[in-house]
Amino acid sequence: MGSVRIGVDTGGTFTDVVAVDEQTGEIVTTKTPSTPANPADGFVTGLGKLGEHLGEHEVSSIVHGTTVATNQLLEERVAGLGLITTEGFEYILEIGRQSVPDGYGNSYFWVKPPRIVPVHLVKTVGGRLDHLGAEVRPFAEEQAVEVARWFRTRGVNTIGVCFLHAYANPEHERRMREVLAREHPEAVVSISSDVLREYREYERAVTTLVDAAVKPGMRRYIANLSSRLGKPFSVMKSNGGVLSAREVVNQPITTVLSGPAAGALGAALIAGTAGHPSVITLDGGGTSTDVAVVMDGEPSITTEGSVGRYPCKIPMIDIVTVGAGGGSIAWISPEGTLKVGPRSAGAEPGPLCYRRGGTEVTVTDAHVYLGRIPPHLLGGEIPLDFDAARMGVEALADKLGLTPERTATGILEISAFNQSNAIRRLTVKRGLDVRDFPLVTFGGSGPLLACRLIDILGLPAVIVPPEPGNVSAFGLLTVDVKNDYVRTHVTRDLEPATTARLFAELEAEAAEALDREGFDQPVYARSADLRYYGQAYEVRVPAPAGPIDEGWREEVLSRFHDAHEKLYGYAYRDDERHGVEWVNFRVSGIGPITRPAIRRDPYQKVEPVAASRKVYFEERHDTPIHQRAALAAGTVVEGPAIIEEYGSTIPIHPGFTATVDEYGNVEVRREQ
Repeated sequence: MGSVRIGVDTGGTFTDVVAVDEQTGEIVTTKTPSTPANPADGFVTGLGKLGEHLGEHEVSSIVHGTTVATNQLLEERVAGLGLITTEGFEYILEIGRQSVPDGYGNSYFWVKPPRIVPVHLVKTVGGRLDHLGAEVRPFAEEQAVEVARWFRTRGVNTIGVCFLHAYANPEHERRMREVLAREHPEAVVSISSDVLREYREYERAVTTLVDAAVKPGMRRYIANLSSRLGKPFSVMKSNGGVLSAREVVNQPITTVLSGPAAGALGAALIAGTAGHPSVITLDGGGTSTDVAVVMDGEPSITTEGSVGRYPCKIPMIDIVTVGAGGGSIAWISPEGTLKVGPRSAGAEPGPLCYRRGGTEVTVTDAHVYLGRIPPHLLGGEIPLDFDAARMGVEALADKLGLTPERTATGILEISAFNQSNAIRRLTVKRGLDVRDFPLVTFGGSGPLLACRLIDILGLPAVIVPPEPGNVSAFGLLTVDVKNDYVRTHVTRDLEPATTARLFAELEAEAAEALDREGFDQPVYARSADLRYYGQAYEVRVPAPAGPIDEGWREEVLSRFHDAHEKLYGYAYRDDERHGVEWVNFRVSGIGPITRPAIRRDPYQKVEPVAASRKVYFEERHDTPIHQRAALAAGTVVEGPAIIEEYGSTIPIHPGFTATVDEYGNVEVRREQ
């Protein structure tokens, strides 16, 4: 009896499940509609469907990509949250940052949104540390007791604690947590020195509050899922690693980009195996589209990310998300123009063609009307009602004064431009030429606009992996256990002994966590954040292992100058007037796993069956329909054509070709 590893990715519309046989590398996949009211239902249903195909296989591990924390933040369900901070700093959230969304031209019209915690739920406690962690004034224990009782009497049971300079010395925050545990035992508490030991008070406070806000919901969800599964499982983190469910409930903020991170990692492995180490990844789902950049096999990492309007300074894969999925709703603005998204019909009620109560035209309805997707999804499990889509598109066309074909095409065109703008934000705006990168597109709706994105962005090619709807779930099985640790220590005169001590402390924290996860030979990856003196933000560079000496220092400085020049076009490498300031030291503790092999010719071949239907590409074409499993390596399909499989569809427009490579990927290019 063999053993399998299972990945389960819960998306806005579908829950995807992938199992990999650890002995043979064989992959089995399935999908089931997501259940937004209780995501655990879709998870368990998906495992049940998969079990029908696994037979007597033993499950060795389960990894889960979840949107529970993400959705709570995007929907801004963070009421009933309290903040405790240092005396005199009660307005830290109100002051926030100087930046205005969309630039300062918007400053006349922009209204500052409500703070994550209103002022009347912010309390302060006396005591003070300096920036090196030395105590200036002692912790005011009596005042702390009063504050804890104040929150208890008002029923505020979720509390974040962020004291000034706690990144340098967590003692006062830990004493506050002890007081809360004694005086307000029902409270769920997050302290900033556990969540983010890094300076910048506003971001540290918001990140801590976000962690506190999602803790109760994540704990309920993980507990519910654990009881129904009856076995341990792991959860995908935003930084590209996984962590056991029992550990992740203590740091739920690390899961806020759980699913999208898995997709980027899975796509990176698939593309790299096929000879494309640097790519753009695009994960098109039912609710949104997630875009990332992979350089030399590794997705870009940032600590300047946000979820919704909340900055989260934890390490996360650099992902841009736009509301451009299959369920995105088409609507008419007050000015009379056609808009698409970001509002989505989701899985329930879904598009008009689902016949589940949806009342508005979506991107999926436009594809159905134009004939670009089949009359059913998931091999017939979800029938699509063409007449419902047609009536919705025609009614919208009447309001716009356009033909139904022009209206449906316009919906898809707007959706394609929304996706292309997300790609530009990660490439053109960061000094990368988008024309240098193939696009790996996956997710159920990801491949549908491949040809238009090639034209809009000038892409060299679009690569569609096998079974694209399950790439995120597959990606869950490709990632190591990973924890990140940071310590702020601002200095222009690096002391080797102090730096060695900081790295040793961080590596000890990492070792302790990985030991609990069962790894006795962890790998440590060091990095450092540096800047030119006087700058406000830093550049992160990898730091070599080994002893901290003058040679180590010069190597990191050289990497910083190179990275700064690449990012901003200049560096002060040989200019002594511009000193370099060291700001943060970081360690990632990694517990390596064995990644599944990418198989050649992954489909069980079927005999080709001649089929066609009318598909609209500028005009109606009698278009051949190809079953993807029937296409052998080396096959070239010329547009117009449709390539269909269980979880996704690839429309090939006139003037484009699709070539199947040895790993089963479909490479779409414009004809020369």
